[in-house]
Amino acid sequence: QWVYNILEKKAEADRIVHENPDPSNGFVLVPDLKWNQNQLDDLYLIALVHRRGIKSLRDLTAEHLPLLRNVLQEGQEAIVKRFGVPGSQLRIYLHYQPSYHHLHVHFTALGYDAPGSSVERAHLLADVIDNLAMDSMYYQKRALTFPLRADEPLFKKFQEAGKV
Repeated sequence: QWVYNILEKKAEADRIVHENPDPSNGFVLVPDLKWNQNQLDDLYLIALVHRRGIKSLRDLTAEHLPLLRNVLQEGQEAIVKRFGVPGSQLRIYLHYQPSYHHLHVHFTALGYDAPGSSVERAHLLADVIDNLAMDSMYYQKRALTFPLRADEPLFKKFQEAGKV
């Protein structure tokens, strides 16, 4: 619900760094709560797409390329304008599995070892765009590995099914 509150400007409207209001290809860019906004070494912003119904990487097809390209280009432009950090100094990625099921993209400082930025969980947005441009159904077909903690309910389901 907090994602929708941000998108509908019921919460954190004063924290918005950039917004493209287009309902299909737009998004809101806000600082992540983990970032105090005082130092650029641990810069961390989140782009929340306006479009509902895209839960994760698995839902993406070539139809979403305009949205993804907007997030990449406009997100980088907004960050360099507001914080002076160029796109070449950013890690821009999606998580799989995501921590919440509404498509969002992470923008972090390249040198910052953000939680979940490791290769097992993070998928670079530029790579996602390239993969979908090659094959519209790439993320419906591809096996995606991801880490799970032993206390996560999904891990327990895998155990019960004899998959671990």
